[in-house]
Formats: sequence, C-alpha cells, structure tokens
Amino acid sequence: MAKNLGKLTAAAAGLAGAGAAVVLAKKAAQARKAPEVHEQENGGYRNTELGRHGKNKKGIYYSSGNYEAFARPEKPEGVEEKNAYIVGSGLASLAAACFLVRDGQMPGSHIHILEAMDIAGGACDGIFDPSRGYIMRGGREMENHFECLWDLFRSIPSLEKPGASVLDEFYWLNKHDPNYSLCRATVNRGQDAHTDGKFNLSQKGCMEIVKLFMTPDEDLYDKTIEDVFDSEVFDSTFWLYWRTMFAFENWHSALEMKLYFQRFIHHIAGLPDFSALKFTRYNQYESLILPMQKYLEAAGVDFQFGTEVTNVLFDIKGGRKVATAIECRVKGAEKGMLLTENDLVFVTNGSCTEGTIYGDQDHAPNGDAEVRTSGCWSLWKNIAKQDPSFGRPEKFCSDVSRTNWESATITTLDDRIIPYLTNICKRDPRTGKVVTGGIVSCQDSKWLLSWTINRQGQFKAQDPEKVCIWVYGLFTDVPGDYVKKPMKECTGREITEEWLYHIGVPVEQIPELAEHSAVCVPTMMPYITAFFMPRAKGDRPDVIPDGCVNFAFLGQFAETPRDTVFTTEYSVRTAMEAVYGLLGVDRGVPEVWGSVYDIRDLLDSSVCLMDGKSPLEMELPGPLNLVKKPALKFIKGTVIEKLLRDHNILRDGML
Repeated sequence: MAKNLGKLTAAAAGLAGAGAAVVLAKKAAQARKAPEVHEQENGGYRNTELGRHGKNKKGIYYSSGNYEAFARPEKPEGVEEKNAYIVGSGLASLAAACFLVRDGQMPGSHIHILEAMDIAGGACDGIFDPSRGYIMRGGREMENHFECLWDLFRSIPSLEKPGASVLDEFYWLNKHDPNYSLCRATVNRGQDAHTDGKFNLSQKGCMEIVKLFMTPDEDLYDKTIEDVFDSEVFDSTFWLYWRTMFAFENWHSALEMKLYFQRFIHHIAGLPDFSALKFTRYNQYESLILPMQKYLEAAGVDFQFGTEVTNVLFDIKGGRKVATAIECRVKGAEKGMLLTENDLVFVTNGSCTEGTIYGDQDHAPNGDAEVRTSGCWSLWKNIAKQDPSFGRPEKFCSDVSRTNWESATITTLDDRIIPYLTNICKRDPRTGKVVTGGIVSCQDSKWLLSWTINRQGQFKAQDPEKVCIWVYGLFTDVPGDYVKKPMKECTGREITEEWLYHIGVPVEQIPELAEHSAVCVPTMMPYITAFFMPRAKGDRPDVIPDGCVNFAFLGQFAETPRDTVFTTEYSVRTAMEAVYGLLGVDRGVPEVWGSVYDIRDLLDSSVCLMDGKSPLEMELPGPLNLVKKPALKFIKGTVIEKLLRDHNILRDGML
C-alpha cells in the first residue's frame, strides 16, 4: 500500500503544477469570501514585516534582492579590541579574512592566518613543480547564482586589469567567450557518444527523481543514492552526466543528491552541454586565491605559514562555549596561544585534499611517493572530542575506499597529440578561448575516465604551444582498458597511455606519444568526496555551534541550510555566516538562490528531464488520468494557462 501511495504521489507531482494550479485557484476563490484574518495570539502569523530581518540565534539573517547586497554595514562595536585567528588558508579561510576586513572593518594586523603548508589556497591549487610539471588537483565550476562568492569578488581587485575587480574580469570573460561543450561523452576510443542533450530517463526514472526531490531531509539521513534509485536512473544518460560532473558514486549520500538537485534545478537544461557553467581564465590559484592574498596583504593581514594547528581548547560551562587556547606546531616546535573572549577563532574542519599523494611521470602515487598533510582531520577530531555540537568527523574520513579518486595533469610537449583533441572537442585548444567547455567522459572506460581542457594557457607562465589537460578517474581500483592495472597503481606515463587509448590514438603509437609527447603528474586524493558520505543531522557541525561565543567552523564540512558542498560558493557562504555571526556585522547574508521555489524553473526542468515531453503527456494511474482533463479545462483562459503554455507544459490539443 505504501509503495503504491508513493507512486501516486510521485505521479501527481509529475503534473508539474497543473493540479496544484487548480487547488490554488480554488483556495483563492475561498479566500475572497473568507473573513479578515488577524494576527494569531501565539505569534505564528503576523500581518506586518516588523522583525522580519531580526537575527537568528547564530547572529545572522538572510536577505534577497539588491538592497542588502549593495549596502555597506556600520563598523561593529568594539572591533578594534578584537583579534581573529583563522586556521587554514583555503578559499573559506581567505574569504573569512576578506569579510573581516571589508564588512567587519577589523584592522588587518589583528587578523592572523595560521597555515600548515608553505603556500595559501588549500584545495584551490595550481602550481608548476620543476621536478614534476604542472599540477592541478581539480577545477572549479561556477554559475550566476553563487551569491556570496560574487558578493566577495566584487571587492577584490583584479591583478591584471587596473580599476577592475575579479568579478568584473570574470563577467567580461564569460560574456565574450561563453562556455559550452561540443562533445560531452565519447565511446569506442574517441568517437562522439552522441548523447545529443538527452537524459534518456524512463517515466519510472523520472518519478524516482521527483520522489527524491519531494522527500523531507530527515527521511534521507544516512541513506545512500542506491537506496532511492535503481537501474531506471543508473542506466540513464542523466546519471552519466550527473556522476561525472559532480563525482557522485552510487553509495554516496541520497540527501546530498537531493540538495544538489534542488540547488541547481534552474540548470537542468545546461547539464548536457555545460552551458550552465562559467570558468576563470587561469587555474583557480592564480585567478581566485592570489588576488585575495594580495588584497589581504595590502590590508596588513598576518600570514603565518608552517604553522600546523593541532587543537583548540574550550571552556564549556552552562551552555556557553569559549575557545581559550590554540595548540600548534610552528616549524615542528610545539606552541600554545592563549585566547580571550575578544579573540575570534575560525577553523576549516576537514579537507577534501588532505593527505594528497603525488606521483610523477615514472612513479605511481603510492609507496614512497610524497604525501602532503596539514592535519585537518586530526584537528577536527580533537575539537569534536570536547562537545557533541562540534560534529562527528569519523562519518566522513573513516573509509577512504569510498571517498577517493585520482586526478592527473597531462601537459603536451609537442603537436602530435593536438589533432586527436581537436577532433573530439571541435576547437583548437591553443586559442585561449573555451576548449572542451567541461569534462569529456569516456563512457566505456573501466576507470570512468573524464578529461577537460580549460582555456589555455591555464598558467600565466605556460608555454603557449603546450596544452594542460586535467584528467580524473572515478574508479581507481579496477584494471584499465589499455593499461591492465588499476589507476591507483599507474605511473604518469601509464595514465597518459590509458587516456591516449580513449581519445583514439592508434595503439602502435601510444607508448611513443606517452613517453615523448606528454608529461603527466598523478595525484591520489583519499578524501576527495568525503563530504558526500551518507550523514545525519549533527554529523556536520553548524557554522557557529550552539553556545559558541568566539568560535566558528568554515568550509565544506560545516553545516549551512540549503546550500551544496563541493562548490566555491559553499566555502564563501560559511565564511560570511561565521564572520557576520561572531562579529555582529549587521548585513544580510544572501539567501541561497530560490529556484527550487520558482514554478517557472520547476516547469522547465520537468520538460528537460523528459527530453522535451510534457509531464501532461505521461500515462498516470487511472484516477489521476480521469481528473487531468477537467483540471485543465478549469484553468482555460487564466494566467495559469499562459504560464503552462509559456513553459511548454500545455500544448495545442491538450485542452
């Protein structure tokens, strides 16, 4: 019975607004006849906007529109007497420092960034290693509605264009050179798979997605994607797009899958060709991190590299949690920093790139390979031992077999590989403009190999004749198609061979080209999808845990409503919430873009998921089919009919 009820519920949702429109119309008619409603005594309803922007218990409020977006807040009281200690120098940490300077108006010399490595940026990297070559562990896909990210970068000066901001240069770049892909996937060694923008979802598969979309968060705690989907979704082109673009595995969190779907519902049409995405001109380190670092250095912010924070100690009494000391190692020597309530502490808990293992052209990223660690997971574990509100790190970092994948940076050394790239992406990769437009997934690869070429050069100092290709494999523990070894056991040369095989290089030429026409640096990341592990409420701590007076978490493993991890926006959003809450900045945090509540986006996405069909063309269970026609006649001649026609739900002959 429950199963049948679920099907009926999902099917009803498939009407995508038609039935709901009837209900709303009836309620509107009833409301016209109803007596005036007065404010309830319990305060559940207020016929006023008074108090609408009152701060929540975290010390923040959410806003929308451009009134708050353009506002400059007043200086928080007593800010000159405060100091801030920020653990880590990734995107979230640097964003927190920027918000302290810009909106908190804290003196830069009062802001201390404690970083275990010798360089800022965290997971947002991009370097040239003279002994290995160019290295990019990952890339960053961005879109219009990263509200907090763009709020930040409108204030960060461009390093290349005098008088412009980073947002200005990004905006102009993507206007002049819009992103889209001409080949989303290949099969049979470099042949276009002709996914042709189709999702190839059955009606049952669509209903499974609709049902997940409508499921309350709490019903998805600790559930996996394979708990809610079956082969109807997993065998579709939709799942190929989704899993390769976002790096989801079947055993990852169903809740995170749902949140992603709701967060980016306005971009369903852009999934097949990546027209939803925007990219920076250079690698993320040079395009995003360096401008922030220069801005902070100019403000006098104190960067302390070689400083590994191992614990933050708390005094917890009567529900108040006060950070009282920071324990750290400075260039190997133990050190402690005593804190007062005027000292604000911001910690990036966890890291997707922690413990990265670096290989090179002749060595796999295992065995004696270099491992770079900053102790992020150990730090979070030490903090979490002190109070349950600090989260449960073990939920995310205890099973590297389910959280790892491997990436590699391949750099061409001559022209011999270029024709195979041009044949697939239909563009010359050396023009400085969009090349692949996003990843190209090798649909029949045992490693589920995907690769991308962003605008070249990806590095400002890069030889204009060389091309940097970023490659990643979702399955690292199965033998390849050409190289009969798991990806995690392969040298850079062997990974290049496997990639050359899948882009169509003749088999007899593969060893020669991998040896002399390219150099490859592989990186194994044990925790790269740790934030997708199934979870429940409380596993990720709140940005400002309940009762915290001078402490906040930042980044991908802190909890903030409705947004999705593995994005630049999430890092910056948590930073804004942390700074505004602890420092008392009286300015709204931009709410997560509300497309999930926009009937237009819901209607458009339903048509896209069904590859152009209207949900009204679906065959519904008997009782629902009987009410479909009368329901449609009820809206004839109304604005609801126009809405459904404008969004391709209602078509000629349906009324």
